[in-house]
Amino acid sequence: MGIGETMKTPLIDLVNISKSYDGQLIIDDLNLSIRENEFVTLLGPSGCGKTTTLRMIGGFEHPDTGKIIFDGQDITSLPAYKRQLNTVFQKYALFPHMTISENIAFGLKIKGKSKTYINDKIKYALNLVNLKGYENRMPDRLSGGQQQRIAIARAIVNEPKVLLLDEPLGALDLKLRQDMQYELIRLKNELGITFIYVTHDQEEALTMSDTIVVMNQGYIQQMGSPETIYNEPENAFVADFIGESNIIGGTMLEDKLVEICGTKFACVDTGFGKNKPVDVVIRPEDVELKPEDTNPLKGVVTHLIFKGVHYEMEVQAGGFEWLVHSTQMFPIGTKVSIYVDPFNIQIMNKPESEDEEAVGIDE
Repeated sequence: MGIGETMKTPLIDLVNISKSYDGQLIIDDLNLSIRENEFVTLLGPSGCGKTTTLRMIGGFEHPDTGKIIFDGQDITSLPAYKRQLNTVFQKYALFPHMTISENIAFGLKIKGKSKTYINDKIKYALNLVNLKGYENRMPDRLSGGQQQRIAIARAIVNEPKVLLLDEPLGALDLKLRQDMQYELIRLKNELGITFIYVTHDQEEALTMSDTIVVMNQGYIQQMGSPETIYNEPENAFVADFIGESNIIGGTMLEDKLVEICGTKFACVDTGFGKNKPVDVVIRPEDVELKPEDTNPLKGVVTHLIFKGVHYEMEVQAGGFEWLVHSTQMFPIGTKVSIYVDPFNIQIMNKPESEDEEAVGIDE
């Protein structure tokens, strides 16, 4: 986060939010700031608290403790229909007995808008989601992707300051999901409103977000740009959840020198002390395979799969099964050595307890 960004007043502030269901703590003392015109993704596994957080922002749930500040106003107790935001759910929730026009117009009619205003808004919204001419169709005559666009159009016409999206692409097939990802990015840029998006899909988060909030067990593990989250994970959970990783127990011998699998590797990290146990994260695409006699850590290729863009290999070396992605193919049984550029070795403190691991503490 840059200096200019930190000085900008947040549009939404979640302050010391906690939430329990049936005595089970779901969110624990969560603090989160979201800026205007930002695409923020809450990312994490099932049960991590991301949907609960979204529902509290939307007014469908209320926190046990803490405050929700929206544009400088405390809206913690404000009902959902009075908040300047709209929600798009995974189950599109279109009214099956209404035409597309009637579905889009529903919220505007409740607000008492004029017929001319409503008709103009319907045309504008359908044009925006590339479904011009679909006014009189029924929802069951549309594909899943088209129904999702209508659900978004229905939310957009209400001119919310914030659009909440709860796993909206989860019911679509892969190709449609990818198409809709680009549509959502385009809509966000054209509309200039804030998107808060919930998903467990790492690719979606990396593709669309300005900011990713990685959650686990009710805690924020890390928050940052997609590039930062991917390239500089703060703990083993983030490294393992965002993309594939080799996470190896190692020993930080001294500044800029780590021992992995009994072999010394140069790195760029400092400040961990001497001879300290650490977790080492190395992405599969950063593992370079060389001829056997080139580097001290030697191994053998045990598995090989062609993935189209690259080959995926497993290499048994130093008592660890290394995952390797490379455009160069090494047949099963090939004896190799492993090299990793010092800048591609990420060092992290080992959590000292299960509680510390859940909270994501990383000094």
